[in-house]
Amino acid sequence: MKTLVRGAIAAIAMGASAVSAFAADLPTRKEAPVVVDDFQRFQVRLLASAVVPLDGTATIYDRGTGSLIPNLWGVGPNPTTVLNSTGYSLGPGSVFSGAGTTISWSAVPSLSLGYYLNKNWSVEAICCVTPHHVQGTGSIFGSSVIKTWVFPPSLTLVYHFTNFGGFQPYLGAGVNFTAFWGTRGGNQPFQFQLPVAPTAVTWNTATAASITPSWGVVGQAGFDYMLNQNWGWNFDLKYIMMEPNAHVWATNTGTPFGPLSVPLNLQVKINPLVMSTGLTYRFGGSKEPGIINTATGGVLAKAGSLLPQF
Repeated sequence: MKTLVRGAIAAIAMGASAVSAFAADLPTRKEAPVVVDDFQRFQVRLLASAVVPLDGTATIYDRGTGSLIPNLWGVGPNPTTVLNSTGYSLGPGSVFSGAGTTISWSAVPSLSLGYYLNKNWSVEAICCVTPHHVQGTGSIFGSSVIKTWVFPPSLTLVYHFTNFGGFQPYLGAGVNFTAFWGTRGGNQPFQFQLPVAPTAVTWNTATAASITPSWGVVGQAGFDYMLNQNWGWNFDLKYIMMEPNAHVWATNTGTPFGPLSVPLNLQVKINPLVMSTGLTYRFGGSKEPGIINTATGGVLAKAGSLLPQF
């Protein structure tokens, strides 16, 4: 009996020791799985863009310089400008009566570069180069006023909504600076009547032209549909306030008064809508480990933080 009791006590003691040793090997708390945060700081978009002027109109003024001829209309000084003498203006600085413009639209490739301050806010720079043709309407219908190339770089601050999964809409606002280069006069003549001429006089419109740079605000809206953490498809709309001033010189040599020059000032309203679509590529993620929320799959905190773990 004593031998049996001693054996039972020894077995209990050995079992207790084994349980204690196994318990010592167990972690004291539940470890959360570690994942990599896929936050990407840099973004490049390669887009196809259509630049559509929403206004395209210009208010055209008699500059008051250039050729002076006898005042045939009888209103204003004598001699006076060609437009005033023929009844198309009220004198220097007044509007060229009935004259207006339209501006062509253009489709071009464009590029945008973005830098993410965090997952919701980014700064974006956008640029493209587009050709445009300003043509006359009204009393200068059929004229080719200006041909130019437009370079309208813009900088916007953008807020991205990230709670819709791969669909990530955004809104932005910023500033635009537009420069014009390769500006030249049009090559299509137009006609308007001189009272002393038996027929309408043909004018070689815009033998020279220039456009001053302009500043304006930009509004932006669009979305990315991210296929994975790097690649996505983008659709973007921008409205750019673009209202430059232009200067045009029209000339003619076949009038009863000899060679005439008609300098004009134009206050142009372009205000284009830029519609774009194309690829988005994001890169430059921090690759910092984080602690995953097993219930939602979201990252709760960076590794090494003091967030309690249970």
